[in-house]
Amino acid sequence: MLPTSPRQNRAGVKGSMFPITLDRPLAIFDIEATGISPRADRIIELAILRIQPDHSETMRTWLVNPTIPIPLESTAIHGITDDVVRTCPTFAQVANEIRTFLGDCDLSGFNILRFDVPMLCEEFLRAGIAFDADSRRILDAQRIFHLREPRDLSAALVFYCGQAHTEAHGAEGDVRATREVLLGQFRKYTDLPKNMEIMDRTFNVRDPFHADRAGRFRWVNGEIVVNFGKKKGAQLRTLVKEDPGFLKWIMKNDFPLDTRRLAENALAGIFPEPPRSKTAAPPDPSGES
Repeated sequence: MLPTSPRQNRAGVKGSMFPITLDRPLAIFDIEATGISPRADRIIELAILRIQPDHSETMRTWLVNPTIPIPLESTAIHGITDDVVRTCPTFAQVANEIRTFLGDCDLSGFNILRFDVPMLCEEFLRAGIAFDADSRRILDAQRIFHLREPRDLSAALVFYCGQAHTEAHGAEGDVRATREVLLGQFRKYTDLPKNMEIMDRTFNVRDPFHADRAGRFRWVNGEIVVNFGKKKGAQLRTLVKEDPGFLKWIMKNDFPLDTRRLAENALAGIFPEPPRSKTAAPPDPSGES
């Protein structure tokens, strides 16, 4: 079901007691977009449920004009057409408003690490608004679900809550479903941590030798090396001198934002200092990134 207006604001709602002790607000959010590529596609609808440490809740929903045509196959999923968003503001026009609403929130949702977070970061980048997702802790309901009961959001709602997901593929409906799934997961798995810091470390394990979140670049003996494809093992500093075209190729293609920034900064002569714990790294045991 689509919002009746480009923006909705429902403040001060008291929800069920959230099972994690929050030391800062938590934003459960969901995005509907023109497609699945964070770099090439654009946000159409964004819904955010902000939960305060005192458990009061505020829901905001934005419909935005993506400035590019919405493919028919995307409309078939979420029901939003070009006509629906034709007079809506662009993301750039509401970016400051969204950034202010997010504040210093940690982030939550369903499958947000693979899609929603990268998509949101790209939109803020295009709007010229600073938004650092890496400094925020992540509570992805899909990570818990797939580790315990591998299925999708609709199945999760049935499994944990005994409810049919009647509003699937609407941003606000998916946000509310995700919230119910999270509550159901904490009811079922009483051993889950009740602290965001521990939850983030438990379900979002990060390789300490990855130089970017996706692990396309990796720290080895104090140097950043490529961790994929034909150039795997090549040092970043060496590529700047001997094959800058490879780094330019990364910048122009659909790699995550932090991966592209590493390549861009290297070409500009900017290299990160290796943390002391990353002066050496074992080879990737999988042989793949």
